[in-house]
Amino acid sequence: MKNYMYILVMAVTTYLIRVIPLTVLRKEIKNRTFRSFLTYVPYVTLSVMTFPAILESTEKPWISFVGFGAAMVMAYCRVSLFAVSMGSCLLVFLLQYL
Repeated sequence: MKNYMYILVMAVTTYLIRVIPLTVLRKEIKNRTFRSFLTYVPYVTLSVMTFPAILESTEKPWISFVGFGAAMVMAYCRVSLFAVSMGSCLLVFLLQYL
């Protein structure tokens, strides 16, 4: 019974988070600062969820840092997303194997 209550609370919370902005903000947002802020929200949210998982993905944190650094360098050099993810995962795998 407790699990169903948890699911219900999470469903209502998720529903309200999506419905409240639709009902409260009916007009177009004209404030440039607020619009700029809303533009970056998805990227920040993804970063906040991903970065701790990267650092805690291995037993030794320095391996995670090396993999993250390699991914950053490859991304800076404009390597494709697939190559960045595969390259950094392969590097972390090899470092853990050694």
